[in-house]
Amino acid sequence: MAERADLHRRPQRVTLKDILRTAVNLEKKTMALYMRFAQVFHDQEDLRKFWFAMARHEAGHLGALALVEGVLESEPDVAETNKVWFDPSSVVRLRSLLRAYGREVDTGLGVERAFEMAIDIESSELEDVVVELLQVVKEKMIRDQAVKLLIHDLSDLSYMVEKFTTNDDLLARADELVDHRFDRLSVAPPEKGQTLLS
Repeated sequence: MAERADLHRRPQRVTLKDILRTAVNLEKKTMALYMRFAQVFHDQEDLRKFWFAMARHEAGHLGALALVEGVLESEPDVAETNKVWFDPSSVVRLRSLLRAYGREVDTGLGVERAFEMAIDIESSELEDVVVELLQVVKEKMIRDQAVKLLIHDLSDLSYMVEKFTTNDDLLARADELVDHRFDRLSVAPPEKGQTLLS
């Protein structure tokens, strides 16, 4: 796999090879954090299932990135000539959040705080990078399916914030995130309450 991207540079276009390992590493760490959330809420079935589903969706993103890696290995020219926009500061911020939130879970975690953490994580630009990486997958159906999963993740999150908290500001952040991702990906958003939990 490619070497990790240099995180000390300014925002710029980088090759797919440069960013792939970084994206995979961060998706794995996000998946692991959501699995820890599922363990914290193991006695609340709806929340346990939700956080497990979030972890499973991250695993799906990893599968999509593995497909990208396969394309790049079979088509080296694509790996070298195609570029994506990359802001190293976003990666530094996300890594810091994942480390800090992992430590915080050890000290105890409430429902609302878990949702707040997830919104912070999902607000990073990592998913935008994943979507750009997926553009090298020529099978449109596979590519579109992966993109729609990104929207569903956030729709589920917004629905659960509304269901389990009374924090209007947090719900507004979750809804804004869904709208932002919908605008970036240009696919039809799922209706609130139509989740992928079952």
